[in-house]
Amino acid sequence: MCVPTNVTKRLILPLVLACAVVGEERIDQETNAKIRSEATGRSQLMRTVHVLADRYGPRLTGSPNYADAANWVASQLTRWGLNNAHLEPFDMGYVGWTNERAYGYLTAPVQQNLVFQTLAWTPSTNGTVSGSIVQLVVPEKSPGQGSANGRALGPTREDMTRWLDENAPRVKGKIVMIGRAREIPVDLRPPPAKRLDAARLREQYDPKPSPAPQTVRPIPPQGVAGAERDGLTPSQAADMLDAWLPSSGALLLLRDAARPHGQIGAFGRFAGSSVAIPTVVLRNEDYGRIERLLADGEDVHAEFNIANRTYTVGHTVNNVVAEIPGRDKADEVVMVGAHLDSWHSATGATDNAIGSAIVMEAARIINALGLKPRRTIRVALWAGEEQGLLGSNAYVKRHFGTFEQPAAEFFKLDCYFNVDTGTGRLRGARVFGPRDAADVIRDALAPFDEGGAGIVGAVAGRDRIAGGADTGSFRVAGLPAIGWDADPIEYQSHTWHTNLDTYERILPEDAVKTVTVIAAAIWHMSNRDQMLPRFSKEQMPQPPGVPARATPTGTGKD
Repeated sequence: MCVPTNVTKRLILPLVLACAVVGEERIDQETNAKIRSEATGRSQLMRTVHVLADRYGPRLTGSPNYADAANWVASQLTRWGLNNAHLEPFDMGYVGWTNERAYGYLTAPVQQNLVFQTLAWTPSTNGTVSGSIVQLVVPEKSPGQGSANGRALGPTREDMTRWLDENAPRVKGKIVMIGRAREIPVDLRPPPAKRLDAARLREQYDPKPSPAPQTVRPIPPQGVAGAERDGLTPSQAADMLDAWLPSSGALLLLRDAARPHGQIGAFGRFAGSSVAIPTVVLRNEDYGRIERLLADGEDVHAEFNIANRTYTVGHTVNNVVAEIPGRDKADEVVMVGAHLDSWHSATGATDNAIGSAIVMEAARIINALGLKPRRTIRVALWAGEEQGLLGSNAYVKRHFGTFEQPAAEFFKLDCYFNVDTGTGRLRGARVFGPRDAADVIRDALAPFDEGGAGIVGAVAGRDRIAGGADTGSFRVAGLPAIGWDADPIEYQSHTWHTNLDTYERILPEDAVKTVTVIAAAIWHMSNRDQMLPRFSKEQMPQPPGVPARATPTGTGKD
C-alpha cells in the first residue's frame, strides 16, 4: 500500500475538495466556496432590496411604480453584465391602479383618526365624503341550506335579492359596514416558531416514501348550476353586493381587516371601478370599536377623502428577462425567477422584493466570478403573480406551451427554480417531477445541510395544479419546477400581504444564505451532462380537470 507523503497530500487534497461526489452527482465544491465568498463578502443583496422596496415599492402590477421597478431591474442586470436584459409585455386584462393618498377619521360621537388601507382597483371618493355609518350583516344562508363541494353556501339568489331590496333605504347616503367584526381574543399560547424543526423536516423530506398521489382539481360547473339554486357562493353574493351598493346610493364601504395588532391586508377579489364604490379595509380594532358604538345606539359619523387613479397603459405590463449565455449546451436553459410585483399596503419587502433581489444577486454572483455555464441561465422577474400568476403563465404559454401541446422551447427547459418564500432561509426543495429528479436536486443541495439548520433534502411531487407561487404556471404545463420550504420567521404571522411588509422585516443573514443556495443550485444544473429527469409520457400527471390515470409500475420511480 502506497502511503502519500506530505507533499503528495498537499497536491491531492485540493482536487478532492474541488469536486466531491454526493450520491450520483459531482459537486463543484470549489465554485460553491467562491459563490459563498462573493455572497458574503461583496453582497449587493440588501442594496437591491432597498431600491425595490423603498424606492419603487409598492409595486402593484400595472402601476407606475411597477413599471419603474421593471425598467430599473433590466438596467441593473445589464450593468451587472447579463445579456439581453429586456421587458416582455403581456396583456393583464384590466387597467392599472394606484392609491395616491387617503385619509379618514371619526367625527362623532368622538374624533379619531382611522387606520386603514384602500382596497385595490376601487374608485376614489372624488373629494371629501362624510356621513353616518350603518352596519349590515348579510344572511349567511337560507333556511335548510347546506354546502357544496365542502364549501358553505349563502342565501339563495331569491332570498339575497329580497334582503337587498329591504335594506336599500338604509344605505342611501351612508357609509356602510358589511359584516360583524371578527373577534380576536388575546392569545396566551406561545408564539409560533420562527424556525422549522430539523427532525420533523428530515422526516418530511425522507426520500424513501412514495410521493403523494396526484391531486386533480375538479372542473367547475359552467353557468347557473344546481349549487346556485341551493345557495350562492361567497363570490356570487359579493358580486350582487358590489352592484347593489352604488345603485342604492351608498357612499363608501368599510371592511374588517380581521387580523390582530393593527395588521391590514387590502387584497383579494377585484371590484371593477364601474361597479364598486370606494372601499377601505379598517384595522380590526377600529372596526370593532365602531361596531360597539353602533350597538350602544350612537350615531357614528366619519369623513373620508380617497384619491385613487387608474392607468390605461397599465393594461399591458412587462416581465423582465435576462440571460447568462451557455457554452456547448447553450440551447438548453436553466431558469430562475421570482415575482417582482407586490400588493400595495406596504412596500412589498418580504413579498417579494427579497425574492427578486435573491434571484438578481445569484445571477450577479455567477457573472461576477467569471463563470461560464454550459447551459444558458435565464433570469425572470414576473408581473401579476398576486393577481393569479399572470406574468409567468403568459411567458410559459408563449415560450413553452404544454406537455400536450409543446412549443419549440418546451423540451429545452432543463428546470425552473422559483424564489417566493419570504425572508427565512431555505430548508427543503419541492420538485415537480419523478423521484430521480428529486434525487438530483437533493444531492446538489447536500453541501448546504449545515447539520440540519440548512437544506435538509428534496421531495418529488405529482400535483399538476396552478395556484400558489409561479411554480404553478410551470407545473400545469408539465415542466420541471422547483419550489421551496423556508423558515417562516414572521411571514404568515405578520408580513404576508399586510401593511407591515417593509424593509425592516428582512433578515439579511438568512437571505444571504438563500442566495448562496440558489446560485450554487443553478450553477450545478447548468453544468450537468444530462438534463433534469422528467416525467415520461406514461408518468406525466393529467392536466387540471382530467381524471388521474394509474401510475405505471416497474421502475419504482414516479
